[in-house]
Amino acid sequence: MKFIVEHMEDGMHEWCTLEYRHMIQICGADDMYFSGLTENVLNNCMPEDLKQAHCHQEDVMHLPGVDPSEVCLLDPSATEPLKPEDGEKFKYMLFGGILGDDPPRDRTKELRKLGFAGRHLGPIQMSTDTAVNVARRVAVDKVPLDEIPYIDSPEIYFSKHESVNMPYRYIAITKTITTKDGQEKTIKKPLMPPGMLELIKKDSERTLDF
Repeated sequence: MKFIVEHMEDGMHEWCTLEYRHMIQICGADDMYFSGLTENVLNNCMPEDLKQAHCHQEDVMHLPGVDPSEVCLLDPSATEPLKPEDGEKFKYMLFGGILGDDPPRDRTKELRKLGFAGRHLGPIQMSTDTAVNVARRVAVDKVPLDEIPYIDSPEIYFSKHESVNMPYRYIAITKTITTKDGQEKTIKKPLMPPGMLELIKKDSERTLDF
């Protein structure tokens, strides 16, 4: 299974770099495609380590060797959910990037009108790297969509008085901690790209007044 993100910006924000890097870690560079990259993004904005994936200025309709009939568009407006058997029907999973606007701006509509088969990943918006990870777990690992553990709109705490809410769905990971009274407690945390918490804190310090 190959995963394609159609980049829809003439630039690359720092959080986008972290998400793209996470996708490569999740899927492997050989199975990760970034398409629709402008010359500016490819030559001036994209870190060299991301270029180990397949990076193309061509859009998804013109990627070498890609048959549109083998592409599944992950589309929040699709009528059918992604199912494990879709991993046998399709060779490519396509995502519109950059996702993550709150409220959503439906950038996927630019890809929807190209006529790809569509599947959705549930009713709640995900970060792009989460969507790629969920699609991989369903299509490759054959885990049903509703059996993947999620955490919705997690509250990220930086200190007793500092926190920020992330209004998206993430894959949940469990972690065992020891409380002040010595008791062990299992908590759920959102699976995020390495470095994302630090970036969220840096951004929140610019915008939040504690």
